[in-house]
Amino acid sequence: MIVINFSHPLTEAHRTVIERLSGVSIDRVIEVKSQFDHEQPFAGQARALVDSVGLSAEEWQTMPLVVNLPALHVITAVVLAELHGRTGYFPTVVRLKPVPGSAPTAFEVTELVNLQAVRDAARQAR
Repeated sequence: MIVINFSHPLTEAHRTVIERLSGVSIDRVIEVKSQFDHEQPFAGQARALVDSVGLSAEEWQTMPLVVNLPALHVITAVVLAELHGRTGYFPTVVRLKPVPGSAPTAFEVTELVNLQAVRDAARQAR
């Protein structure tokens, strides 16, 4: 599986939990810096950001992927649209949460959210 990280670096502990939760070993982690220029349109920047991942059209459609999304909500929304266009489905994403009582603040992987499953379940409410 490939983990695409658009956010803060993932630790070895994070990677171990992702593998345990997914039941799949991580072949590689692709680190992508996701700073956007707020003075420029986000759609083109999201396209360039996802291009920078370096996967081929075939890899986008066939490789098992888990995504750690950017922290800024608007960037996340535009990146998700770009990812869906390339893969044909919504990805599984990493959810991190603060470790209670940690100082300095530390984060742990708490779940993997299969966004396509969320989307498919939501269709039942139509």
